[in-house]
Amino acid sequence: MTDRTWGWLAAVIDVVLIIVFTLIGRSSHGEATSLIGLWTTAYPFLAGWAIAYVTSGAWARPLRFWPTGVVAWILTVFVGMAIRVATGQGVVDGNPLPISFVIVATIVLGVFLLGWRAIARGALRAVARRQRRSAPAVEDDPANDDPSTEPSAGVTPGS
Repeated sequence: MTDRTWGWLAAVIDVVLIIVFTLIGRSSHGEATSLIGLWTTAYPFLAGWAIAYVTSGAWARPLRFWPTGVVAWILTVFVGMAIRVATGQGVVDGNPLPISFVIVATIVLGVFLLGWRAIARGALRAVARRQRRSAPAVEDDPANDDPSTEPSAGVTPGS
């Protein structure tokens, strides 16, 4: 798979996981899952993610934890919370930003946005190891002496 394909796939996975996060949140609070309700809840976090995707250069290294995953996670939460406060969303008993929501959102989005990258990188490394073991070794190949050829070299984009 090319870096460009991984870039698009990573974007789709991130967006789907942010929408899943909002669906879980709306469901846990007994809110309707109408499209307008889902959009109202999701767009602040999607805006944060979009800013992160552009600023971290995620399309070039979509599976990297730093800066891609961490920047996507932090800006998704930070910008999402800022927009929610600015638009009056989520006010509980006069508190525009309940700390419990900040904690839950930070943890869940961190697990989602970093977790799938960890799984993908681990799977790609396992595939690369398996391919290296099954490929016949060429003694005169200078790549065999290159310490930079880690299990994910050539397979994991942006490593």
